[in-house]
Amino acid sequence: MYYHTQEKRKNRLSGPIICTKDNAWLGEGYYFWVSEDDADFWGMNSKRKTGEYEIYSAEIDCSNVLNTVFDKDHYDFWIKAIEKAATKFIKSTGIKPSLKELNDYFKENNIWTKLDGILFQDISKNPNHFLVKDFQYKKRIQLALYNKEKVTNFAHHYTGNCA
Repeated sequence: MYYHTQEKRKNRLSGPIICTKDNAWLGEGYYFWVSEDDADFWGMNSKRKTGEYEIYSAEIDCSNVLNTVFDKDHYDFWIKAIEKAATKFIKSTGIKPSLKELNDYFKENNIWTKLDGILFQDISKNPNHFLVKDFQYKKRIQLALYNKEKVTNFAHHYTGNCA
């Protein structure tokens, strides 16, 4: 099960909403959380526009997803692709690329086009990940999905109030 978090709207969603923000970790895509706890934390802290947020659950076919979290070969491929792109950018401009510039490079060069998505881990600010002092033992995992057709059984899971 995967979880999609959005601010509460007048009408419930019938499918996920694509993220097109320039600072999206892995570019334009449908973002899902692996953990309901992370989906809830994201809603409380990042979807505050209406004072409430909604979490939707979905099943996703991940057979063609780059799994950078649990598959070492996928992780190594991902790291090499990012470092190759960033190094090229730095050599041509003299500065480090922004997320937007990096993702634009991947899009323009069709780097991820054969993939349905990328499963990745980032650093969490969720205090539930830090029950042991200075030790984040839980992974905060997201799926950036590029192929909406891989989503099934998308349904409202619950509505929460922002912190």
